[in-house]
Amino acid sequence: MKSTLPQSIELPMRDGVSASCVQVPVGEWSSLLAFLCAQFPVIEEVIWRSRFARGLVLDQTGNVAQPTDSCKTGSRVYYYREVLQEIEIPFHETILYQDSHILVADKPHFLPVIPSGIYVQQTLLTRLKRATGIGHLSPLHRIDKDTAGLVMFSVNPKTRNAYQSLFRTQQVTKHYQAVARWNNTLQYPISHRSRLVEDAQFFRTQEVVGTENSETFVNVLAQNSDSALYDLQPLTGKKHQLRVHMASLGMAIANDVLYPVVQERAAENFTCPLQLLARSLAFVDPVTHEPRYFESQRMLADATRFATAASTDCATA
Repeated sequence: MKSTLPQSIELPMRDGVSASCVQVPVGEWSSLLAFLCAQFPVIEEVIWRSRFARGLVLDQTGNVAQPTDSCKTGSRVYYYREVLQEIEIPFHETILYQDSHILVADKPHFLPVIPSGIYVQQTLLTRLKRATGIGHLSPLHRIDKDTAGLVMFSVNPKTRNAYQSLFRTQQVTKHYQAVARWNNTLQYPISHRSRLVEDAQFFRTQEVVGTENSETFVNVLAQNSDSALYDLQPLTGKKHQLRVHMASLGMAIANDVLYPVVQERAAENFTCPLQLLARSLAFVDPVTHEPRYFESQRMLADATRFATAASTDCATA
């Protein structure tokens, strides 16, 4: 039997934000407003009423919905996310490259890649959608909001999987730069392998005993008596991998507020960015079959003391 569920539809962006969609599960609700309040309990009714009034809630045909509309099991509801009093990130991204298939952006510290939690407008994806008008722009990989540097996006849905496959199969060579404590007890370059799993604190990752599932290659670009500029090459892509591995090696990345221990903070401190930079990406283009190389134009603030080494091409380190 063919499914009778409605097909999803493509709706226009609003201020760089694409419409979100929720499908009504089995249940009974007195109205569409009642369903949304039950589905998203952290969002107050007055906020939903405001969204309805401004045409930010749509039915499955794309028409503006009303709070009193019926809510049938299996129907789709579209809405545009907002965050009240969203924190403004006072730093700006740069588009380094764009063609009909990909876009490469140079992200500043503190800016999340995608909307989540308290960030919607102040995200790299929303900013780029607003700047380019490309509603189906999609990140091909992620870096932490605290990390600066390169992020690659898919421009063409038809070729998206080909580029995503490069990251899934580890065919992209990625180099990062980090400033951290100088550890003269190690023999560089080194390869650090360990098993990484989600920590009890969901926003962190931890190392545990077990089969290794992560690997980072660590080399030194420059060093002085107490700190060093490191070249980090992640050979796997686990959450917070570089931050966890460096902390495990006894050289936590400068200004890291999560590793080795969480440092409580009342608000974002824009004067102390994590000293981690996604420096370069290299791969063979799956569409053109040509070699590609992209390099961040940013420099870590703490790397100025290593001015000569900071200009070193990471890909040849």
